[in-house]
Amino acid sequence: MSFHVIIPARYASSRFPGKPLAKIQGKEMVCHVIDKAIASGAKSVTVATDDQRIFDCVIAYGSKAVMTASDHESGTDRLEEAASKLGLSDDDIVVNVQGDEPLINSLFITQVAENLAQNPACSVSTLCEPIHLVENYLNPNMVKVLWNNAHESLYFSRSPIPWDRDESLAELSQFTTLPDHIHAYRHLGIYGYRVSALKSFVTWPVGRLEQLEKLEQLRFLEQGIKIHVSPVQAEGFPGVDTPEDLEHIQTILGDQ
Repeated sequence: MSFHVIIPARYASSRFPGKPLAKIQGKEMVCHVIDKAIASGAKSVTVATDDQRIFDCVIAYGSKAVMTASDHESGTDRLEEAASKLGLSDDDIVVNVQGDEPLINSLFITQVAENLAQNPACSVSTLCEPIHLVENYLNPNMVKVLWNNAHESLYFSRSPIPWDRDESLAELSQFTTLPDHIHAYRHLGIYGYRVSALKSFVTWPVGRLEQLEKLEQLRFLEQGIKIHVSPVQAEGFPGVDTPEDLEHIQTILGDQ
């Protein structure tokens, strides 16, 4: 089983401009992500960026980068352009690793690629982890996912799903830990794609549910494309959205 990793890395960010070039222990964040991707056993690792500074940094690090358009509406659109520029075939598997996750577990990258390779009925794969705290279950910024017995996704939502009909919000809010019978899972933003699915995605209009939830993976479900979902097999670490998150990452690394 072979797969390719593409790392989207934009310079512009409302909360943290220039984030991929932020230094962590003397090395740019995007370079930490490259190292994690290489450790996954990927056949190739490429950074897809719209900024010359990031491109130059990656090339100077001895890695591969491609320039992509600056006006993509979604990260999946950027991924498809990069896959096209790399000349990947329709059957190739591409793993999208976000450029702001310097501590991503390399096992996650391998797992999501293997899951897709082993499930030919699915065109996309992704991962999740259990939700234990009520505050996370109710947090709309923490996306939840449900799947069937074949580990094919049923839905992704910012709302708390599944919901116990017999329990009110007021009753649930009294707890700190989520009751055991709910079995909620947080979606992790790592994906494996067959290149053919990426090519189809960019031709479809934004879906009704995608527009409502602001979750682009729902476009695949609305088009009848199966997404394989599996809980992670190892411990994860947080990504970086803000300068404060970067300080937290520095602290984690300092403790190792």
